[in-house]
Amino acid sequence: MIIVTGAGGQLGRAVVERLLTRVPAGQLGVSVRDPGKAAELEESGVRVRRGDFLDPGSLAHSFEGASRILLVSVGRTGESALRAHRAAVEAAASAGADHLFYTSHQAAGAASAFSPMHTHAATERLLRESGLPWTSLRNGFYASFAAALLPAALESGELVLPEDGPVSWTAHADLAEAAAVALTEDGPQGPTPGLTGAEALDMAEVAVLASELAGRPIRRVVVPDSVYRESLRAQGLPEEAAELYLGMFAASRAGEFAEVGPELPKRVGRPATTMREVLAAALPAAH
Repeated sequence: MIIVTGAGGQLGRAVVERLLTRVPAGQLGVSVRDPGKAAELEESGVRVRRGDFLDPGSLAHSFEGASRILLVSVGRTGESALRAHRAAVEAAASAGADHLFYTSHQAAGAASAFSPMHTHAATERLLRESGLPWTSLRNGFYASFAAALLPAALESGELVLPEDGPVSWTAHADLAEAAAVALTEDGPQGPTPGLTGAEALDMAEVAVLASELAGRPIRRVVVPDSVYRESLRAQGLPEEAAELYLGMFAASRAGEFAEVGPELPKRVGRPATTMREVLAAALPAAH
């Protein structure tokens, strides 16, 4: 049985949907904190069990009978995230899983300016030490992050952000398909090459695309990190969240997310989704 954690989230749910096109529903299970939110999956024949990374006993039940497990990284960073991932890795080993997969990142590393990359690197060490066959899917940076910044920019006419660098923005749909392929086919173990989008664009180039698609001008405005931090705090974001955002821009300036490689198209059997295609689906069309 293939088990997917985090199936209530955007990536986890998309992986399950793509797995359902490749294997019978009876061969799939999901581990979710709130089984009620996966009722539709259960109705389709997918096994739904409660699994909470903060409750190891629940993981033992939700991982029961697993052959392959996809550990979708939690939406936290630092020691709390690493504790959650450690609990899942240990539960997978105790369940006798044949192979453990993990949604890592193209820039995973202890020296990154973006703190989630430290968590990914530390989790990969846990996988290496687990004794299980393992694969970390080094996903490109989610294109949805950039898309989420644009509605306000279309409204104001300005995209006000710190200095940034090129990012190989990658569609959730592509990464979900790549994960489904990995879970159902035999492939190399260890970290994958970067599973990245079709091109690396900075936010000025993203703004140009959005302007063309929406038929409204957007001016890219670069502000100092300190000014951006204060704007985030004024919106009610805690200091920790503000520093996380600033770390992302610092890492992009350093070129950490600029890699564009052939691995994702090779795995999904088609070209990677372009940022233009992502934005065309996400933004209002020009009138």
